[in-house]
Amino acid sequence: MKILTPSIRPETPAQLADALHGLAAEGRTIRLGGNFSKDRLGGCVADTGVTVSTSAMKRLLKYEPRDLTISVEAGMPWAELECMLARHRQMLPLDPPWTNESTAGGVVAANLSGPRRRLYGTARDMIIGMTFATLAGKLVMSGGMVVKNVAGLDMAKLMIGSFGTLAAIAVVNFKVFPLPAASCTFVMNLRPGLRRFAERDRILRSVLQPAAIDLVNWPSGYRLLVRAVGNDAVLQRYVRELRGASIVTGEEESSLWEDVREFTPRFLAQHPRGGVVAISATHTEMPAVAASLDVPYIARAGSGVLYAHYASDPPRVSIRGDSAMMTKVKEMFDPERLLNPGRLYGCI
Repeated sequence: MKILTPSIRPETPAQLADALHGLAAEGRTIRLGGNFSKDRLGGCVADTGVTVSTSAMKRLLKYEPRDLTISVEAGMPWAELECMLARHRQMLPLDPPWTNESTAGGVVAANLSGPRRRLYGTARDMIIGMTFATLAGKLVMSGGMVVKNVAGLDMAKLMIGSFGTLAAIAVVNFKVFPLPAASCTFVMNLRPGLRRFAERDRILRSVLQPAAIDLVNWPSGYRLLVRAVGNDAVLQRYVRELRGASIVTGEEESSLWEDVREFTPRFLAQHPRGGVVAISATHTEMPAVAASLDVPYIARAGSGVLYAHYASDPPRVSIRGDSAMMTKVKEMFDPERLLNPGRLYGCI
């Protein structure tokens, strides 16, 4: 019989800090997350004694549409955050998968981004401040609510992509973006082979600045998806430059990009033993890397990363960056390795 792990759902940042401090004092290992929708990414958490979820911390703390800034608690549902911004014709263009299940803190902890990172960047480019709770029971505030305020922000950046292995994200402050005047997507069906990146190269050398350039090899054949945003004059320039491509707009365009965004969750749900491996590559290297894959993939062809989807037994991911330095940071925040042990690609 499976033994259920005790679960704690703090409702405020202070309660979160107190819970972590109490558990650490008892030497309890902790499974930390929001809705735990992204458990198939990163690494598997080793057996833990208690679960701490930030999903009950979902308040909007401050929103200044004129300043293009917003502050929310970590458990704020991502879909709710997007809808809130859309009412003011604003957006956070991270486009994370698991949109309907994700929390703001979970998106940041997993460092998720999507097709529009080509133009708008990743979470590191959109976060202007953060509050996180440590195992010592402290709430650490980093950055602020001003876009140009970078004081102490390096501490917050340690939390981005840490998968909850250092501390618990309690509050996130974002800079947001105005919705573009208009959008359309150009779809090109490509032939197999290294030359399928030739059109990508031509676009990158041109004056065009697409919001997204994705190359996918599913459901059948190869497609290059180019998303253009701006006023009518800008979109007409794309029409002239990308002759022969199919043009998708409106609800059809939204559906197309939702299909791309949610491909990974669908794939993993269909393949219980499967996994996704992110492969970084330069623009020059990307064609050869893509040609070596015999699995479905999404290539962020303008951003230098491919997401390879394996139906079973994905290759082991080596920890990215300076592993010695990351170990030192882990020891600074969590010397007893109580928080999400093994969650960061099985190494930390």
